[in-house]
Amino acid sequence: MINRLLVANRGEIARRVFATCRRLGVETVAVHSDADADAPHVAEADRAVRLPGSSPAETYLRIDLILDAARRTGADAVHPGYGFLAENAEFAAAVIDAGLTWVGPSAKAIAAMGDKVAAKALLADAGVPMLPTWTDLDQVTDFPVLVKAASGGGGRGMRVVREAAGLAEAVASARREAAAAFGDGTVFIERYVERGRHVEVQIFGDTFGTVAALGVRECSIQRRHQKIVEEAPGFVPPEVRERLHEAAVAAGRAVDYVGAGTVEFLLTPGGDIHFLEMNTRLQVEHPVTELCTGLDLVRLQLLVAAGEPLPEEAVYAKTSGYAVEVRLCAEDPARGFRPATGVLHRFAVPGVSAEFGELTRAGLRLDSGVVDGSTVAVHYDSMLAKVISWAPTRGEAARALAGALARAELHGVTTNRDLLVRVLRSPEFAAVEVDTGFLDRHPELFAPLVPSDRMPLYALAAALASAAGRRASAPVLAGLPSGWRNVPAYPQVTRLLAPDGEVEVRYRLDRTGALAQWSVRAAGPRAEGPTTGTVDPAGAAGADGALGPPGAGGAVGGGGAVGPVGDGGWPAVALVSATAERVVLDAAGVRCAYRVHGIGSAVHVDGPEGSVSLSELPRFPEPATELAAGSLLAPLPGTVTRVHVAAGQQVVTGDLLLTLEAMKLEHPVLAPVDGTVVELPVPAGGQVETGAVLAVVNPLEDVR
Repeated sequence: MINRLLVANRGEIARRVFATCRRLGVETVAVHSDADADAPHVAEADRAVRLPGSSPAETYLRIDLILDAARRTGADAVHPGYGFLAENAEFAAAVIDAGLTWVGPSAKAIAAMGDKVAAKALLADAGVPMLPTWTDLDQVTDFPVLVKAASGGGGRGMRVVREAAGLAEAVASARREAAAAFGDGTVFIERYVERGRHVEVQIFGDTFGTVAALGVRECSIQRRHQKIVEEAPGFVPPEVRERLHEAAVAAGRAVDYVGAGTVEFLLTPGGDIHFLEMNTRLQVEHPVTELCTGLDLVRLQLLVAAGEPLPEEAVYAKTSGYAVEVRLCAEDPARGFRPATGVLHRFAVPGVSAEFGELTRAGLRLDSGVVDGSTVAVHYDSMLAKVISWAPTRGEAARALAGALARAELHGVTTNRDLLVRVLRSPEFAAVEVDTGFLDRHPELFAPLVPSDRMPLYALAAALASAAGRRASAPVLAGLPSGWRNVPAYPQVTRLLAPDGEVEVRYRLDRTGALAQWSVRAAGPRAEGPTTGTVDPAGAAGADGALGPPGAGGAVGGGGAVGPVGDGGWPAVALVSATAERVVLDAAGVRCAYRVHGIGSAVHVDGPEGSVSLSELPRFPEPATELAAGSLLAPLPGTVTRVHVAAGQQVVTGDLLLTLEAMKLEHPVLAPVDGTVVELPVPAGGQVETGAVLAVVNPLEDVR
């Protein structure tokens, strides 16, 4: 049996492997870059070794450093996790040549499946059904097609092309992204199937020739070709399930597969199956299989790697109940879901009954690579955690998962949480009307959980909590309610930066601490007009209804309505209690609590509908440096990989100006208007921080 295992990876997958090792009594070794020195996976390992290097991501790709770490710590086995070197045949061979146990398939099998073009040819000979595939642009005459990276996965290096005119640029862009992510820019072209479903089969092989199928997973809900929701068992008819299992096992046997692997297929609307690729590693979505089968897949990996046969319960795996997993990622919905960075000040998911498979079945399981205080940097993938729900029925599992996500406190870094909750609660998801184009057909799911007409209550709660916190720490007169004024004409004013722009909260408390007046209005001009029913940026009649005597503009006993009840305004709102951490408001007899977490000027408010992140603006702001008109700023730290235009060049809206590479993805920077490029301060290869000026484009009317 393995005694001391080095995991050549980081984040949640390293923590996941360590969890099983602890249960089995196997000692653990972590490796880490300088950026990960204080990461959770390092703290949880029995031993840890620093991997030196100038680039945090590249340090995990140094085979020599990892083997040296194994030697120095006395590790007798290496687990590759997923990503980085997990599907690198050279790494597998080097581990074995060093006399260590390799927890994975043979180097030969990895090499055979690592080149997707060669893998298709090999498995086609084994009888596995395939889609039409081309390696030469001139061969493609039938559209739409999908450009794909020959190495790697995770949606990187993939482009859908619907017309011949866009094929050459799509191939070039995919090559660049694949080279940056996997070190190999080889791509191929495959027929694109509209409304196809992405399904996959978990297989397991041992050194005695056994290859078993452990069930089907549904992975169709994707954004930018990356899975965000996965579930098991997959919803396919029994005869289709049997064909999927047979094809997956045939793929495994064709390469004498040993260990955990996943064979991915495209399921057409007509029920035909086509091989996509085989991942020669443990998948991100493996927990849904674990919860439905009751098997610990990492334990099986270690057993098989130690030369033991696959246990009977795995060979004849049975499923029970339903499991749904979501990938919670650091992404900014306001910026097209670009990767986000920052300090995760609070990370709390309620109702978690197990972490990293501590129980083989659980109501809610959390596999995360972060904790409170973790820094989300630009060096790695944007996934923060996987949240997985198991229940006897699919509906129960989805509802429980959506509820936990909606109530989660995720402060400091923006995430895709709202999108995930809306997907899980959508009627189409409930009806299993899913395919790879699901999100393209449902743009309404990208809306925030907190509707615009509820934003005033969140802003009011933020203002009241902030004031209560200051009052509680005041050296004098701490007993007076904050916001109390003996002259009603002068309310307390708090300006906040909300998701849709600046808002101004005005309120006044009476001597008893009751809310006497309140209103929330836009603090400046807005391109899209009012964001809430209580906001009137133009100052129209009725917008200040809350700032009259108690009860004005509201129901009897009100004090706080903006506009008359039943005419687009709020009913009376009463303050029940307010502290720095919790505000309870009563709106027209409905009492709601708002949890408030302030960090510096940031104020995070978690309420019954969802979460809102606000920023309290200073009453007397410092003068800011004025940016040139038409400046395009970097949305996150990264590297300018290509500059496509020159200073002085005329461009039209949508023209590609330059390409920014960050978090293993390419981010195109496009011209926002017709105009002239007057400045390109960052050359190709230049490093930039968030907010750096990438280009300046003068609108056409400014240069005539």
